[in-house]
Amino acid sequence: MAKKQEDRFVTLDNGEVAKATFPIVVFASRSTDIPAFYADWFFNRLKKGYSAWTNPFNGVKSYVGYADTKFIVFWSKNPRPLLRHLDYLKERGIGCYIQYTLNDYEEEGLERGVPPIAERIETFKLLVDKLGKGAVVWRFDPLILTDKINMDKLLQKIENIGNHLRDYTEKLVFSFADIISYRKVKTNLERSNIAYQDWTQVQMIEFAQRLVELNQNTGWNFTLATCGESANLHGVEHNHCVDDRLMVRFGYHSSELMQFLGAKIIDSTNSGSLFAELEPVEIPCDAILLSDERFAIIEKNNRDKGQRTACGCMKSKDIGEYNTCPHLCEYCYANSSKEVAVNNWNQHKLNPLQDTITGR
Repeated sequence: MAKKQEDRFVTLDNGEVAKATFPIVVFASRSTDIPAFYADWFFNRLKKGYSAWTNPFNGVKSYVGYADTKFIVFWSKNPRPLLRHLDYLKERGIGCYIQYTLNDYEEEGLERGVPPIAERIETFKLLVDKLGKGAVVWRFDPLILTDKINMDKLLQKIENIGNHLRDYTEKLVFSFADIISYRKVKTNLERSNIAYQDWTQVQMIEFAQRLVELNQNTGWNFTLATCGESANLHGVEHNHCVDDRLMVRFGYHSSELMQFLGAKIIDSTNSGSLFAELEPVEIPCDAILLSDERFAIIEKNNRDKGQRTACGCMKSKDIGEYNTCPHLCEYCYANSSKEVAVNNWNQHKLNPLQDTITGR
């Protein structure tokens, strides 16, 4: 009889045995930029079979095993270091896609730690060439209004990037900076003397309308989607950043993943069936097209009920840790201070093979 999930263990680097969780879907990460700064660490831990994670609310250390992992959702502002590791995922039969936050706040200095915009656009294209169109999702997130950035300027920035990515992405995800509701963001901006403005509902509606028009007039025809926004904006979907449909599309080769997601592959031609002379199967409107002859449907509700009401993400295990991202973006929600983040980054560099991100 198979062991229950809670009864499974990993062997630690020091030879001790510890209880661990074994997620099928891993998220890397909302809490820090693992691809940009900790890619080598993560893939080393993937090969080792586990990593350690510290709960940000109670400080308790726990362990994540990777024996069952079949899909990884990466989140990054500079995922170029992933390029040297993606072949290993293929060898392991692990699928992935990337939520690529590709903003342009160069002139305003809001993202001083990221590479130049031209280099980041090139990285986007290289990743699409490697993973396929649709597996790299463009995010312009968050949209920030300041004394130096108005709606016109934001739309100009989006248009410039969008023109470069028109053949490389299917979707543009965005959100409006909700500064008042996030204490860390508000504090970080005020420390840097950034004269921010919170979005009003009227401004959100106007911006969405203008973005929809831009999408049509340029011929991009991107799917437009908001992240974590409760407002229903005409021509804009609500995004699912940890998206079971994308997992099926780029991970359907794994029967374990498909079973976990409650997904089923169907041959639309009935070929190979005893009843092949029947009419082709009608493809449902919500089907996930896999090829000219096959599609998939998801028969399970995978939404993570523990997330915000406006969040459409499914359940996954985030293995990142707060206060570890040295991008040092002025509006950061994941760092309590730049000093703490830099100290943790330096500590990691002293012990890059430890089972924790921080090297402690």
